[in-house]
Amino acid sequence: MDISLLRAWWAHKHGLDESLAGKSAAEVLAKTGWARSIGGAAPYLTLFARGGLSREATDRAVADLEICELPAARGCTYVLPAADFALGLKVGQSFNTEADIKLARKLGATDAELDRLCEKVLDALAKGPKDPDEIRGTVGGAGRSFGPEGVKKGMSTTLPVALGKLQSLGGIRRISVNGRLDQQRYRYARWSPNPLAEFKVTAEEAQIELARRYFSWTGPATMAEFQWFSALGVKAANAAIAPLGLVPLADGDNRLMFPQDRKELRSFRVPKKPLYALVGSIDGLTLLRRALRELLADEDLNRPMFADEGYQAGSTLTDLPSHGIFDRGRLIGLWEYDVPGQSLAWTAFITPDAALKKAVGRMEEFVRADLGDARSFSLDSPKSRAPRVEALRQAAAG
Repeated sequence: MDISLLRAWWAHKHGLDESLAGKSAAEVLAKTGWARSIGGAAPYLTLFARGGLSREATDRAVADLEICELPAARGCTYVLPAADFALGLKVGQSFNTEADIKLARKLGATDAELDRLCEKVLDALAKGPKDPDEIRGTVGGAGRSFGPEGVKKGMSTTLPVALGKLQSLGGIRRISVNGRLDQQRYRYARWSPNPLAEFKVTAEEAQIELARRYFSWTGPATMAEFQWFSALGVKAANAAIAPLGLVPLADGDNRLMFPQDRKELRSFRVPKKPLYALVGSIDGLTLLRRALRELLADEDLNRPMFADEGYQAGSTLTDLPSHGIFDRGRLIGLWEYDVPGQSLAWTAFITPDAALKKAVGRMEEFVRADLGDARSFSLDSPKSRAPRVEALRQAAAG
């Protein structure tokens, strides 16, 4: 099948064709996939690129619990729609939380001790949200230090273990101190009603539902790509997709999709006019499959792109080295936000037309007016980003 058709199809499935303009944050995430969140601007960029949502609208959706940042697939944090809160928590339980509890046991904590601490945390939050320091001061001796050995292993006290366990069980949730998703200062609040209270689904059934969503968001995709997203082994991944009735994209092709999607793909046509979309560096279009090579035109496979390790050929990269610019699913450029200059530093692999310049200007205004910055992740900063900004400026000039 023509790769340009597949690229346009993936862009369509991810809502990067203006088909979701005006939709709510929850509707966008339900249709196109959970938005990866690591303390950067990714959730805002995801929702702006697809639905045109302002930061205010996204923050309001968070405050109204229409969407929420939760530990989900692989134990990683994503922003999920309310309909998926319970599923996200369920599929994430076997990752970070279980690993943290095992480490706590090795450091001398007992299950009974951790359970008592969880109860004390819930009591501490009975009158309202608190930050970790406030919780620590309230629970007193129920929480304790693991000493130098714990510090060496990245777990200094029992409190983070209790907070992680309670969050994965739906007993508490994190609340951003200033209501924004692009920073990592939190308070914790009791979650009532607990989203898992009525969720009578086994871990195996939850993985089936995760697979159902994954292939609806981004099919056709390979089993290896689904395994990366879900962190399931071969046997568990096969069990998760078995009831779904997936079919190969074509005879002999290892990419799978739903029969109805395959039928629609066969009648799908690449839009004749460009559909430019500026997205974040961990946007679902690239992150869910991590097959960046497929989104590059042949003439761009050897194009040097500046990453943290220096310049690399585009075909060797798994993930975007900067935020991306796409046209009907094809990667056609990269961008970063230059904080001192309050502008986008960007380069295009094609000759920019008026429509592309307008799309760049629209994103530039959104970042400047709504966000103030467009960090890729929590540790990204104007200083650490400066080499990438300079590389983009040079590419645009040369």
